[in-house]
Amino acid sequence: MQLNSIFQFFVPKDKKFFPLFEQASGNLVMMGTLLVKYVNTPDAASRESLRLEIEDLEHKGDDITHQIAMELSKNFITPFDREDIHYLANTIDDIADYIHGTANRINFYGIKKITPPIIALADLILEGCENVDRGMKALKNMANVDQIMDACARINDVEDRADEVFDKAVADLFEHEQDAKELIKYKEVLQNMETATDSCKDAAAALEAIAVKNA
Repeated sequence: MQLNSIFQFFVPKDKKFFPLFEQASGNLVMMGTLLVKYVNTPDAASRESLRLEIEDLEHKGDDITHQIAMELSKNFITPFDREDIHYLANTIDDIADYIHGTANRINFYGIKKITPPIIALADLILEGCENVDRGMKALKNMANVDQIMDACARINDVEDRADEVFDKAVADLFEHEQDAKELIKYKEVLQNMETATDSCKDAAAALEAIAVKNA
């Protein structure tokens, strides 16, 4: 092994991992922002353009997750536990997948009427993504542990509110929707969106674990 390769094992990895995590969380915020625009856009052609933008960002997120995995395989020293890096990267990837999946389901199922619960859940997903991003940016300095914990608390609150919106929306569907196919379509979309907020909560748990271990 060349001397330069050996030296790379001992370079502080905050110069590699933290920028990648911030790219990943920033990408989530952009996806969440586009999802809110998507569900508030009545024109089908404009909505399709937004869906494709979300898809492009989801692919970008996949690339970032792959880069994090590559850095884990190449580097001996990491800023915090390897399993925590892996888990945090996967939770970010999951959120992106569910945002993308939401737009795809609305499109593929031919959802014509975007209901208030769908709009409310999109707003909550964006709020969750913004707080994941806040926590991620604070992660590179453990003196910011209070900021990390505050962001995590806000994410947990988002998930609780999303559960309430989802439960009420599904109850209303079963009470008022007579078309079984439409009921299934809407329930699938709502479930996917609620799961996105669950994944935000998973990211919060990962951020909390890292903060507690390294504070």
